[in-house]
Amino acid sequence: MKTYLAIDIGASSGRHIIGMLKNGKLILEEVYRFDNLQVHQNGHDCWDLEVLWNGILEGLKECKKKDMIPDSIGIDTWAVDFVLLNEKDEVIGDAVAYRDQRTEGMKAKVNQIISEKELYQKTGIQYQPFNTIYQLMALQYEHLDHLKEAKCLLMIPEYFNFKLTGIKQNEYTNATSTNLVNAHTKTWDRELIQRVGFPQEIFHELAMPETVLGHLSEEIQQIVGFDAMVMLPATHDTGSAFLAIPAKDENAVYISSGTWSLLGVENEVPITSMASMKQNFTNEGGAWYRYRYLKNIMGLWMIQSIRRELNGMTYVKGKEKNLVSDHMWSFPELIEEAKQAEYFDSLVDVNKECFLAPESMIEAIKEECRSTQQRVPETIGELMQCVYHSLASCYKEAIENLEQLTGKTFTSINIVGGGSQDDYLNQKTATITKKTVYAGPIEGTAIGNLIVQMIAYKEIKDLQEARDVIRAGFEIKEVKP
Repeated sequence: MKTYLAIDIGASSGRHIIGMLKNGKLILEEVYRFDNLQVHQNGHDCWDLEVLWNGILEGLKECKKKDMIPDSIGIDTWAVDFVLLNEKDEVIGDAVAYRDQRTEGMKAKVNQIISEKELYQKTGIQYQPFNTIYQLMALQYEHLDHLKEAKCLLMIPEYFNFKLTGIKQNEYTNATSTNLVNAHTKTWDRELIQRVGFPQEIFHELAMPETVLGHLSEEIQQIVGFDAMVMLPATHDTGSAFLAIPAKDENAVYISSGTWSLLGVENEVPITSMASMKQNFTNEGGAWYRYRYLKNIMGLWMIQSIRRELNGMTYVKGKEKNLVSDHMWSFPELIEEAKQAEYFDSLVDVNKECFLAPESMIEAIKEECRSTQQRVPETIGELMQCVYHSLASCYKEAIENLEQLTGKTFTSINIVGGGSQDDYLNQKTATITKKTVYAGPIEGTAIGNLIVQMIAYKEIKDLQEARDVIRAGFEIKEVKP
């Protein structure tokens, strides 16, 4: 029986999840979990690459210890963030995190070179202040020497693939998030890259999911105690998550729900019209050149931030600690508070940049209510109700826009990922959108990662068969309006 390993790294933690097919059923087992904590250094919020790398290695050692040695390994992470390597393959500078403020004002700088309209028509990617194009533009102004020294740009999962195998390879699904891949030619837009002044040589040819990179290097084999093939899944975690959505038909909207809510559908061709640009929908590249036509919505980040703030949470020596509060609020307790405040009807636009990385999420929500002349939440319940109602209302508006842009009518919503466990948000979403919600599987991203590996090894025929396996093998909760 072949075994496969998905190393799925999100904004707060990483997991090693082993998958195998047994009697046609996909079996999962979490082998290891590690923290992903940001650090503030050199004036910026950064990812701690050393902590992440050590977490990857410790998880691989745990596979050996538990006698669960995989035949192949795939890594997925969030998108847009990158590292630069010099001619000695050393990291240049820091791996700055996407919520850092360095991209302020960079949209205007880019638009002086290429208009927002032309950029969207070329790449089909929605404007977000942290897109890689704006991060690189910020780097031009702050550390031009870093770009001049660079020989290679690797997105975060590509960097760890390089550390495992010694092979530098850019992957299509993650590359599209840079705003530098042409949506129509499906490769780097070299003319665009030249216009914005980035060095051409740092962008390597793109490979598709299912590509086998190679064996673990001899050095890594000695460290972890075994060899395995390293393969490209959809290295952008949303790309993996969308693959795992067990939709019954073409009339379903997809939501990958976690720190972000990624809401949309799959298309065979990109939609780069001005109507699409104005609604800020994106055409992210998917496995087998399927386009994820979706909208990024702030998601559970707002709820996570409120909980952390209420609990006086901070990071101490790599762990989250409660330094202030006498009571640790749990997510179920916050949901109960929200239920008691169903009467509260103030709404905020969850996609506003003021919610991206505020010093206080609670104050940001209150200030937004004040500025829009709505009732300001005074209790925890009112605060939570405001967020839940606002999220579900944003889903409703996004689906209505999606129907206008695609000319389709959607009758149901499939939600995967950790956020699919939030029964209150699922019910709120079903009621406000007036559409049936199907929630699950929870480990959508890891499953999507694993099924690409299984298709490459021909244990699963194709994506449709994979989705049939997922639908039959995992609990999918049905939630009526």
